[in-house]
Amino acid sequence: MDDAYGVKTSALDTGEPEPLGQIQALKADDAFLVADSWGDLKGGADGLFDDDTRILSQLVLRVGDQRPSRLSSGVSQDNVFFTCHSTNRPLPPMGGRSAPAGVLHLERRRFLWDRRLFERIRVVNHGVEDVLLPLSVDYAADFVDVFQVRGTARAQMGTLHTPSADGRRVLFAYDGLDGRRRTGCLSFSEAPAVMTGHRAEFMLSLPRGRAVDLHLECGADGCDPPTRERFRLNAVQARLAMRTKRRRGASVRGPRSPRFNDWLDQSRSDVALLTTDLPTGPYPYAGTPWFSTPFGRDGILTAWQMLWLDPSLAKGVLTYLAARQATERSAFQDAEPGKIMHETRRGEMSALGEVPFGLYYGGVDTTCLFVALAGAYARRTGDLDLVRAIWPHLIAAAGWITGPGDMTGDGLVRYHRAAETGLSNQGWKDSEDSIFHADGRFPAGSVALVEVQGYAFAAFRALADLSTALGLPDAAAWSDRAEAMRARVEDRFWQEDLGFYAVALDGDGAPCRAIGSNPGHLLFCGLPTPERARRVSRRLMGAEFRSGWGLRTLATGQPRFNPMSYHNGSVWPHDTSLCAAGMARYGERAAVAELISEVYAAATHFQLRLPELFCGFARQTGEPPIAYPVACLPQAWAAGSVFLMLQAALGVSIDALEGRIDIDDPVLPPGIERLNVSNLQVGTARLDLAFRRLDDQTVVTPLNRRGEVRVRSVR
Repeated sequence: MDDAYGVKTSALDTGEPEPLGQIQALKADDAFLVADSWGDLKGGADGLFDDDTRILSQLVLRVGDQRPSRLSSGVSQDNVFFTCHSTNRPLPPMGGRSAPAGVLHLERRRFLWDRRLFERIRVVNHGVEDVLLPLSVDYAADFVDVFQVRGTARAQMGTLHTPSADGRRVLFAYDGLDGRRRTGCLSFSEAPAVMTGHRAEFMLSLPRGRAVDLHLECGADGCDPPTRERFRLNAVQARLAMRTKRRRGASVRGPRSPRFNDWLDQSRSDVALLTTDLPTGPYPYAGTPWFSTPFGRDGILTAWQMLWLDPSLAKGVLTYLAARQATERSAFQDAEPGKIMHETRRGEMSALGEVPFGLYYGGVDTTCLFVALAGAYARRTGDLDLVRAIWPHLIAAAGWITGPGDMTGDGLVRYHRAAETGLSNQGWKDSEDSIFHADGRFPAGSVALVEVQGYAFAAFRALADLSTALGLPDAAAWSDRAEAMRARVEDRFWQEDLGFYAVALDGDGAPCRAIGSNPGHLLFCGLPTPERARRVSRRLMGAEFRSGWGLRTLATGQPRFNPMSYHNGSVWPHDTSLCAAGMARYGERAAVAELISEVYAAATHFQLRLPELFCGFARQTGEPPIAYPVACLPQAWAAGSVFLMLQAALGVSIDALEGRIDIDDPVLPPGIERLNVSNLQVGTARLDLAFRRLDDQTVVTPLNRRGEVRVRSVR
């Protein structure tokens, strides 16, 4: 349909509400921003957050008192810039003929840097006449806690002060119940014609063919006037910092298939975006928008996924978590001496103890994973100095695993929340309905998850290896503990009639015989016998788990199966990657290559950015996967999944303590004929690895070797 000026209005935005899942997120350090596809912040879940507090809850741009018609928008591949292109609707008359729709191009470009929002609004007049443009920005700051935004009610809040407008800026302030004053400042490069505590109105003169820029900034601290120079300088710093993060460690490139390489680039960029450089080193925050903070489990597993390419993440994660290891008992925090942190938050509700997540230890698996990652890191890097530095923390963690973690004295690591405010389920499947018996009943008493016993097994083996490397006398004792754990799991969790492991044991020792993906993690740790591992692998690769887009968390036909649920039948890319790596450990590399192909196909429907999870409906020809509406995007361990699966398919194992890389029966994913790993560091040596398909085999060629490192083919 044409309007009066010949503009194809069907090509423009209709003003309909945005589809679910189309939020646009940016992050820098401990600040993150959530907006819609126009770049507007409209309350609800939108906002600019700093230290888990929303310091800007509204920022809405209007042109002629109307929302502009969006042409396109998105975040750059390096995750630095959000840009929205739009055009005007018909403008009201301003002293003469009104401007028609579609003659003004509006570019809204923003980024975060140094915990501050920088934005440039550029308007270009492509019409045949000069335009007097009324432009307005509505704004507000409510200073609510991130948990309030997520739906947790509060009985009382502190004092929200009336905004103070001052020339080209507006100041916001809130006095919290925790005694802390939180502030924000929104400033403009030009003085508005009218400015109040909630709205700035501009009248911009645009000669034909000319452009005008309006800059704005918002942050918790400081209120310097925005300028073109400040925008450009900080944009350069933001982009250079992101480039540095993306280029840490080795890189992986596929064939001349730009789409596959774009997926690798996007995944690496997402890990870089979520990685915050802390005083203890780089730490991958879990995900935006709601988990933009250090999580123990997520940080450990993301670091493990990236370990073969970039060990610096593992070093940063181990150092950070060691410094926050529990030393006292607290039921509210689910803390016990030796336990490793599950989550930390910095908002008002956490500071007041309205939620326990200021420093929360309610994860049964994190302590085991912490020790296991230390062993994997030492083997990958040969860095025994870090191991020596955190050795007391590793021993304290082992003391928790064999002490308070063994709640019933049966040698299994269990959980039972210490306070009603904590998480009822404390494995990675932590929703309240995710662990149950085969008839759907929830387990009574303390719960022993099957994968957690695998993590404990891996922790004991890591301590045995580290003790040997450090010349300590306890290696045999730790090895014996690992074998004892293996025997307990094989005896108590294996269900012969199912050809599978029980997902858990309840407080009475009865197995929860629901069929979930959890045993795939047991394979990742190398605990099962080869025969049982093969049986588990066959079932994981069957139709009840395999959706065509990855592996479901729960098999079809099970009680509580729901492909739209959070944990009971959805597909989590990180879960698929751990199961795939586990199967590869037992030689099932062809299965891993197939899963990579399926997950890649899913990624192409999510703009090459894998979400935290998506629905577990079976793949249908010509149809995309179905999104989970409130999944985090990006999510660190979803982004890291492709790299762990590639390592598993290629059979790459690095032992810097021995100065050796083993390549075990590599397999390339379907349709990928070549894959290059560049700048792989082993100790002080570096080299490239070139994989290529030759007939029905994959061969590897070491290239550009600098220093002493052996490459050994294992079959």
